[in-house]
Amino acid sequence: MFSLTVRSHFMIAHSLPAEAFGPAQGMHGATFVAEVTFRREDLDRNATVMDIGVASEVLDAVLAGLNYRNLDEHPDFTGQLTTTEVLARYIAEAVASRLTGVELAGIDVVLRENPDAWAGYSLDFENA
Repeated sequence: MFSLTVRSHFMIAHSLPAEAFGPAQGMHGATFVAEVTFRREDLDRNATVMDIGVASEVLDAVLAGLNYRNLDEHPDFTGQLTTTEVLARYIAEAVASRLTGVELAGIDVVLRENPDAWAGYSLDFENA
C-alpha cells in the first residue's frame, strides 16, 4: 500500500456541552493540525499516489469552510458534539467528496490538538 500525506492547520471556536468535557463545556478555541493520508494499492501512471498540489488544494478547500468558524453555529454540525473525532470524520468525508479521477483505496485523517494528543478517522473506499 502506497500513501501520500499532506497537512495544514485551522482554528475554530466551539463548546462541548456534556459533563464528560469538564471545562471544555464552555466556549473555547482550538487550533488543529490536520493531516490527510491518501492510500492506494499501486502507483498511478506517473508513479505517484496522486499529485501533491491537488491533495493540498483539496485539504485547504475543506479547511477553509471551518477556519475561524464557531462550530456551534456551523450548519453541518447542528445537534452534534464537535469532538476531535467528529471533526476528523467530517474532514475525511468532505475530502473524499472532492476527489474526482483519483483511484484510491482510502484516506486517513489525523487531527492533532497538541503534540501529545490527537484523534483520527479512516475512510476505506469500496472497489478500490
